[in-house]
Amino acid sequence: METIYQTWAETVALFERRGFPAETYGSLDEEEYILHPGPAALPGSLWLDDHQYRHQNPWINAGGRPEYEGIDGAVTGYVIDGDLDVDGNILNLEYGSPSLIVLGDLKAANLVLSGSSHVLVQGDIRVETFVGTSTDQLVDVRGDLHAALAILRDEFVPEIGGRLRGRALVPDHLDLADHGVAVEDPAPHAGLSELLVPEVLGTDGEDPGDDVHLAEKRLRYEHMIDRLVRGLPVIRGGRTVAPLEELPPVK
Repeated sequence: METIYQTWAETVALFERRGFPAETYGSLDEEEYILHPGPAALPGSLWLDDHQYRHQNPWINAGGRPEYEGIDGAVTGYVIDGDLDVDGNILNLEYGSPSLIVLGDLKAANLVLSGSSHVLVQGDIRVETFVGTSTDQLVDVRGDLHAALAILRDEFVPEIGGRLRGRALVPDHLDLADHGVAVEDPAPHAGLSELLVPEVLGTDGEDPGDDVHLAEKRLRYEHMIDRLVRGLPVIRGGRTVAPLEELPPVK
């Protein structure tokens, strides 16, 4: 389905028709957005770091405009008018990246957000692993966040209208209940070694580096991110997907 550019006024009108609340989209930049007019399915993985990886972005040529006002990578964000199903991973590792607004459910293998993208989802998010590590991020999911493991760092907490359904790994000083996040862990007594592949777990006596609260739980954060970029699973029984360097063409 062909994508098009929309003005901010047209984008707001769409949000209102879909019942998307103003308190959710009010944080967005009031600029043009690329609209996918219907549900979308991507066969590979998705970089949200568009300013650096635009040649791999599936929606950059919206409406036949390969450039946005002649500025390479200056895309405000993408609006999917329906569900978004990504066969691989969604990653935002840089700052100044576009927003992703899904007016339906969002499904992906893993969702890693450590830059500055805004991810707004009207329905549920379903992933194997959810990672949020930056207070410059905004994640607002109106439904449930389903993740076998959700890793939150640096005071980042997503807005969740429903529940976080899975294991939440947070700093010891952070109480998610104080932020209005209800957690439902289906296996509260299972250790991380039962959830994660051994390659991302540390050993006794290993130098924890900078990730002190993660190291105390034996999670090797940098190893985990490296595996996700290469398309390898971090959850036991998780899927192997397309590496970000080898994205298939989007038709």
